[in-house]
Amino acid sequence: MNIHRVPTSVDYPHTRRVEVSESHFGRQVEDPYRWLENDARRDGEVAAWVRKQDALARGYLDGLPAQPVFRRQIEELFDFTQSSVPQKRGDRYFHTLRLPGQQQARLHVREGVDGPARLLIDPNGWSEDGADAMAEWDASHDGSHVVYAVQRGGVDWREIRVLEVATGETLDDRVEWARFGAVSWAKDGTGFFYSRYPEPEPGTASQAAIANHAVYFHRLGTSQADDRLVHATPDRPDLLHIAGVTEDGQFLIVQSTPGSSMTKLSVIDLTTQDWAVRTVAGADFAAEWSAFGNDGQNLFVVTSQNAPRRRIVTFDLAQTEPQPVSLLEQDEAVLQHAWLVGGRLVTSYLVDASTQLRRHALDGTLDSKIELPGIGSAGIRGSFADDEAFIAFTSFNAPLTIYRYEVATGTLSEWAKPRLDFNLGEIAVEQHFYASKDGTKIPIFVIRRKGVQALAPTLLYGYGGYGISLTPYYEPTKLAWVAQGGTLAIANIRGGGEYGRAWHDAGRLANKQNSYDDFIAAAEFLRDAGIAKPDGIAIQGESNGGLLVGAVTNQRPELFAAALPGVGVMDLLRFHHFTGGGFWTYDFGDPREEGAFGNLLALSPYHNIASGKPYPAILVTTADADDRVVPAHSYKYAAAIQAADLGPKPRLLRVETRAGHGAGKPLDKVITEAADMWAFAARWTGLETRRP
Repeated sequence: MNIHRVPTSVDYPHTRRVEVSESHFGRQVEDPYRWLENDARRDGEVAAWVRKQDALARGYLDGLPAQPVFRRQIEELFDFTQSSVPQKRGDRYFHTLRLPGQQQARLHVREGVDGPARLLIDPNGWSEDGADAMAEWDASHDGSHVVYAVQRGGVDWREIRVLEVATGETLDDRVEWARFGAVSWAKDGTGFFYSRYPEPEPGTASQAAIANHAVYFHRLGTSQADDRLVHATPDRPDLLHIAGVTEDGQFLIVQSTPGSSMTKLSVIDLTTQDWAVRTVAGADFAAEWSAFGNDGQNLFVVTSQNAPRRRIVTFDLAQTEPQPVSLLEQDEAVLQHAWLVGGRLVTSYLVDASTQLRRHALDGTLDSKIELPGIGSAGIRGSFADDEAFIAFTSFNAPLTIYRYEVATGTLSEWAKPRLDFNLGEIAVEQHFYASKDGTKIPIFVIRRKGVQALAPTLLYGYGGYGISLTPYYEPTKLAWVAQGGTLAIANIRGGGEYGRAWHDAGRLANKQNSYDDFIAAAEFLRDAGIAKPDGIAIQGESNGGLLVGAVTNQRPELFAAALPGVGVMDLLRFHHFTGGGFWTYDFGDPREEGAFGNLLALSPYHNIASGKPYPAILVTTADADDRVVPAHSYKYAAAIQAADLGPKPRLLRVETRAGHGAGKPLDKVITEAADMWAFAARWTGLETRRP
């Protein structure tokens, strides 16, 4: 018999305090765990501390009876073949497949739309633990080659390789130090465009400053040292540059940003010899400018200029100084994306955080709406010159299904539909609206089994940053909580993009507290509406959402039974010192400026722990190779909450190895981490689990 023993008290590892005190704008700020910012790969003391903390957490979590239950439940919900939307090149169709139990998705090619899938790239053999993954990829226009990026151990750095489709052989071409960019083939297949940073000093890659991003062209069969510099901004080292070739191969579109949604749009005519960079719009970085296709010299662009919910304009690139010409004016709904497929314009709008697809003539006239299977999230992929396209649809209770779409007739037919043994018809999805502290109406999705009564242990998830919208999608990890009888709630708080730029602005900079007020109000609504068990609310969020969880836990610790901050930004005074942290000032504010400093100090999870108050049980999760939000944030925060007088509930730190911010994480690590988190939440919310 397997008997689980959960400790009633926790003996935390000793954490050394240091006397670090700094004056900022007349305020004295203590930072006693500054030494935990050192890289554990080079600092033995930090490494030893991390090992002890993780061992403590794993020992506690392994003793929770719900842990193996959740693991089996998540495995069941992942037990289907997952396909990506295909990319058509010539007569070939390229897409990824992940079969049940595989750690990473594999790239396949089909000869014809219904031809058998032939394996091209299998990342599952790249490392023993499955932590090396295939990231960005693009097939050449004639379908003869694939350029793909290798992501090792979850880090953001990429190594780019090229595969010959006919033979399956990997070429000698190798490009290093790519990061934050796409890969895009030249029309003639002679090479590809990519974005990278300068090579960091040896041993500093994990914490190197992110500066001087640039676009390069790599010609097949040559050394990276010979790559052609296409676009760089040495006068603005803070900019990111994302480049892509138009379908007809004539233009390279470069979108530059200081880390926000505000962009500058540049165009390079690839038919010329000099590849001169021409700024088309956004030199002042005052609005979004996102090009999505062209019809000859006519460039189609989504913009937020004079349109906080976005509109579509065109630019005539034949003109010396092209000006935006309005094509689709701002709608009541939020324009999310647009595509040119089959000689038509297809748009995606958000209506109360769910997708609507609309089809238009090229002059903007509404043609029809594309009927979707239900409330969920959808997108389309196809070619302007081809009548065939593919639509992907997912929802909280529907895994990603891919439909073949005949643009001329509007006919939809299933191309790849997952098959699960689990009965997703048991899952009910509701949308509610509640009032935040200032009266603003906030949407919230509530997902639960149809047989579940009110007052259930509830997992509340949020993000609220960077204009990112939380739309319905199938996530086996979170659905496991629902399958076990819990309620899942997803709040569309301010700071996201659900209602356009105004919604984003209402939750950033000096308005950041609105996001936290919205999240707190979500928990109060779930409690007061009789949905959540009053003493059974667990909160979870990652990255900016980890910051959210840390902040509201400090502000309302009595409201939550458990808190699960993941890879969070927990020190709002020093985030700009690490890797790409400088990009985040658009949302957070700059702690080096007096006007922002006070607000950041008041919100920072690390600096506002309310010692002397009982706190919820806290499980902090991070990863040792996270080079986006460095794990030092979580280390310092965990040390601080363990040292504070916060009551008897555990405050643990779980550190995943050979993993980063989330992308590329192997399936087994995903499942194990989620099982640990939900078992911890179940222990403190009172959720009673059963074997699936």
